[in-house]
Amino acid sequence: MPITSSAKKALRSSKKKRVLNLRRKNNMQSVIKEYKKLVLDKKIDEAKKLIPKLQKAIDKAEKRGVIKKNNASRKKSRLVHIIINAK
Repeated sequence: MPITSSAKKALRSSKKKRVLNLRRKNNMQSVIKEYKKLVLDKKIDEAKKLIPKLQKAIDKAEKRGVIKKNNASRKKSRLVHIIINAK
């Protein structure tokens, strides 16, 4: 456990940031899961409508440092290619 007051404050801050980061990551993962399910169910039109929401969730996670820049780019690229190859 932290002893100094600055360490205690850092711990409080870290806990808050962890909750926000987990929320962003879970949001991103749920949108990706929903998108992949639509593609597997051959609901291509609905999946295409979900792409902007998908990219927004990934970009927000990247902006806040939950995932790295290249990881975000790779995810977006691969997810769009899934729909192209599903036809």
